[in-house]
Amino acid sequence: MENNNKRALCQQLWARNKYLVLSHSSNIYNEIRQYLKNKEVEASLVQEMIDRACQIPEHRGQVCNAFHHIWGYFKKKATDADRKDYMLLLDRYRFGQASQEDLIAKTRDLLDRYPNTYLQHSTLLKGDSHETLV
Repeated sequence: MENNNKRALCQQLWARNKYLVLSHSSNIYNEIRQYLKNKEVEASLVQEMIDRACQIPEHRGQVCNAFHHIWGYFKKKATDADRKDYMLLLDRYRFGQASQEDLIAKTRDLLDRYPNTYLQHSTLLKGDSHETLV
């Protein structure tokens, strides 16, 4: 039973932080995914990998990748105008004409119109000890 509790804790930690990690490092994102396939898992090791990812400076390609994944939660509900606006903002961000905060704000706007509990708990979008945006 204890292993099930550890696994559940790891999965909750991962669910909250996966897009934050992806926005910093797809390698560490994949490393965590692989680790969680192990029979025995420890939340402290998952947290260490999350912390390691967050030490990596912002990389526009990684951030775009994370927000493209996030867009997947909206693509069937959002309007064509929403899609165009979001993709335009991603392009502007990619070329240094918008900030990551702009992407977060736009995504929060979409969450207001198209609620998604999973994304609403994402540390990338709501902020925590790694993200100071509120």
